[in-house]
Amino acid sequence: MISGITIFGGSDKSGAREKVQNAHIASGEIIAVVGPTGSGKTQLISDIEQYWEEETLTGRRVLIKGMPEKGCHGMAGSRYLIAQVSQNMNFVIDTSIEEFIRMHSQVRGIKNPTATIAKVLEITNDLSGEPVTLATNLTQLSGGQSRALMVADVAVISNAPVVLIDEIENAGIDRMKALKILSGHGKIILVVSHDPTLMLMAKQRIVMKNGGMEKICNTSLKEARILKDLLSLEKDIGKLREQLRKGNIDIKEEIDLWQEFSCISR
Repeated sequence: MISGITIFGGSDKSGAREKVQNAHIASGEIIAVVGPTGSGKTQLISDIEQYWEEETLTGRRVLIKGMPEKGCHGMAGSRYLIAQVSQNMNFVIDTSIEEFIRMHSQVRGIKNPTATIAKVLEITNDLSGEPVTLATNLTQLSGGQSRALMVADVAVISNAPVVLIDEIENAGIDRMKALKILSGHGKIILVVSHDPTLMLMAKQRIVMKNGGMEKICNTSLKEARILKDLLSLEKDIGKLREQLRKGNIDIKEEIDLWQEFSCISR
């Protein structure tokens, strides 16, 4: 496990120096990357994914364990330091889920993949709405099922110490549970999001503007209390969603739930 990564700022879209010139993220932390559409969130994630040394338009540098990319080549498994989960992930390989997991386990040097295969399937079905089996072909998976499988793969097999998550709220999976699963292994997590709940789950937020890192905000105690209310609301919305999906919503229960939502909003 690595101790952390450091991002040294470059310039924004106008060529001006980024206001944040040094951002360090320690192991086990969740950091949200926020800002309006076009503010540079995805570019920041891309720079981190490839841990560039002033080689992009932004001119950022990213250090892993205090070393630039060239210094990481000698590290064991340096090719697997960073994993990414995005809202646009679909498989094109024509093979079963079991064979895919088995092949990836072999690449990662897992000698007895049986338990690993079972664990990945368990997490996949815990995150996605409709369960899959080991015999299910990858090309048959929906977008949500594909991303559920990738989250499980990153958590169990890839074991990358740095995980980049791009707008997982639109991925068609239980995003809160996915984030908890990934953060439960001491990983460094950067999540690009427009979702207030995901933003407030992070210890800090990197605010992007005009392609540059504008500032870093710490989650306050007041925001933590807001998060608690949001999580309670999320739980009730989840119950309502499942009832609607099954087509057996009870009108009285629906009214009771919306009365609770109104109280929270006030």
